[in-house]
Amino acid sequence: MSTCGGAAWVSVSGVDARQLWLRFEPYHDVTYFTPESRAATDELGCKGGWMGYFGLRAAPLGAASPELVTAVFYNFAPRMVARALPDAWAVATPAEFLAARLRGVDGALRRLLGDVGTAEIAEAASLARAAALAAPLAGRPLAAANRALPWPEEPHLALWHACTILREARGDGHVAALVAHGVGPCQALALYAHEHSLDPAYMRAARGWTEQEWEAVSDLPGDLAAVERATDAAALGPWEELGTAGTSRFVELMTPLALRIASANEAMRVNPMALDPVRELAVPGWNT
Repeated sequence: MSTCGGAAWVSVSGVDARQLWLRFEPYHDVTYFTPESRAATDELGCKGGWMGYFGLRAAPLGAASPELVTAVFYNFAPRMVARALPDAWAVATPAEFLAARLRGVDGALRRLLGDVGTAEIAEAASLARAAALAAPLAGRPLAAANRALPWPEEPHLALWHACTILREARGDGHVAALVAHGVGPCQALALYAHEHSLDPAYMRAARGWTEQEWEAVSDLPGDLAAVERATDAAALGPWEELGTAGTSRFVELMTPLALRIASANEAMRVNPMALDPVRELAVPGWNT
């Protein structure tokens, strides 16, 4: 759950960490939440979208157990993970899920962006790769597992791979911050839903918690602002390595891509992260 609340944001090179996240998260999200992704997992034989999601996201870890995936994904109820795993590995191998993942991403990006062979995408891919290779791996299992995969050759897919590493590195750091601040999985969702006025029933269903489990933690104290500051601080390394000029250029190049994807991707209209790049990245004079 690499979410961002209403904290005072940690910044690097004059760009705050939320603004960086808002630019690579939409590009990464096509991995799971597009018709092309669903078609790819349906073709494998997955029973429902969630089996596909868990298979696609967990595949870099190998044939991971539901216990391991529950631990590293953090905010899903164990029963929800167990409905998909290990059954997904009987449907297809992790290698087959990875191949399907790349097919879905390729199709989605070509539909959402049109021309994926631009010089701007190639430049963004180069910058994002440099940042991703600078992302720390210690204590970041999902980032490390994705980093170990081969880099796609085509720039639009290399950019996606870099965004995925950066996204999972931030998410791994977010989990560490939640654990350090004593905020449990269901509690984190309840606090976040309250802070952002999100529908509790939707949030529970999106992560598999019962109403009783939700009510048991919804009144527990938790400092999400402190968690987010710690998350931001732990995510600064790649951007410090990229430097002021590189980070600023990455932001410039990724802004229209994130806006185009977010405006055209229906699956981003409602999401448990309260992510609304079209609103939050509004740029005067930009249009689709």
